Amino acid sequence: MTPELLLQLLLAISVILGLARIVGALFVRCGQPAVVGEMVAGILLGPSFLGWVAPQVAAGVIPAAVKPFLYVLAEIGLIYFMFLVGLDVNLKVLRGKMSRALGISLSGVVVPFLLSFALCLVVMPFNAERGVSYVSLAVFIGAALSVTAFPVLARMLSDLGIARTRLGSMAIACASVDDICAWSLLAVAIAVVKLHNIDSAIPTFVGIVLFAAAMLTIGRWLAGWLMRRFAGSSGSVTPGVFTAVFVTVLLSAYATQRIGIDVIFGGFLVGVIVPRDNEAVTASLREKTHDFVSLFLLPIFFAYSGLNTNIGLLGSWQAAGVCVLVILVATLGKYGGVLVAARTLGGMPPREASALGWLMNTRGLTELVILNVGLQLGVISPAVFTMFVLMALATTFFSPIILERVYPTRLIRAED
Repeated sequence: MTPELLLQLLLAISVILGLARIVGALFVRCGQPAVVGEMVAGILLGPSFLGWVAPQVAAGVIPAAVKPFLYVLAEIGLIYFMFLVGLDVNLKVLRGKMSRALGISLSGVVVPFLLSFALCLVVMPFNAERGVSYVSLAVFIGAALSVTAFPVLARMLSDLGIARTRLGSMAIACASVDDICAWSLLAVAIAVVKLHNIDSAIPTFVGIVLFAAAMLTIGRWLAGWLMRRFAGSSGSVTPGVFTAVFVTVLLSAYATQRIGIDVIFGGFLVGVIVPRDNEAVTASLREKTHDFVSLFLLPIFFAYSGLNTNIGLLGSWQAAGVCVLVILVATLGKYGGVLVAARTLGGMPPREASALGWLMNTRGLTELVILNVGLQLGVISPAVFTMFVLMALATTFFSPIILERVYPTRLIRAED
């Protein structure tokens, strides 16, 4: 890297971090999660806004030469973000709620996934130049439609003060199951896309299953022993343990990439196997990692996603109409599946079931992770990428607003 390129990279990162913080704070004042504002900040730096109104300024702030370096930082950010996602998947939350949460969550995954095969027929013309098969694209779209952003949902529930209510705990339980299902679907989609058919993907499936089994048994036992042996007596994470965890995350990401899936699954698995026996240690590990990831790496990921988001590609009425259809199918598929299951399987009252359906529509950051994987693999075109980015923004933005209309948070707290 030349000194001039280093200066450009430092300037780009400074602008990205500053703008993400400012826009995120503005969205918090409007009652939205900060992550929605950070997503918008990334889009503002891309061709949809700055590249459109002031292309020379955009080229000066984030020149093309620094984009590969931003990509590397964004990928590292995703690895550690997925570690945090895995760290937040606490199977103890499902105790007493397993049957209800499983049925509701699976319905909220299966219905959007099935709808993706019909939606794919409409999206396919905007993805024709990719040369991707109908099945591969449909499976990938299914994963994108099925996901719920667990970290964003958890933060939203906490900010609204309903995380520990009956509805909040059920939403967390459903989102935990939902995450596991969605990432499993994505793993299948990646394997099929990379190897072109399911038969060729079988060795990859076997490899990832064996690796996951080893991590969840031997890896979990070893992690527990290390935490008990070396974690600080005060409940804090020692530098040695912290370093060991960070190195393990990277090596696990390396392993899953070599197997043929994606680096993000490695980070996720390490987060899942971290023992929950000492909550103080887990909280310390989460806090230290979260600050590093959310304040530095994730804004860079949002900016990189924004550079690939070009609303101008949806300039035709046909493209705009398909984008609206994507938002409607994603919203109604998730909402409908959760609502029906919550009423029939969960026995929830109508208003509470409806509120759960809107909460599970929160996609946000997790959706961007899936979309960026698809873009890098060449599964989706920039136009399709933009459609689904707008869908992620719309569903995440409107979920808390509609929730307040359907079931006001003051009533959720009062009736719990």
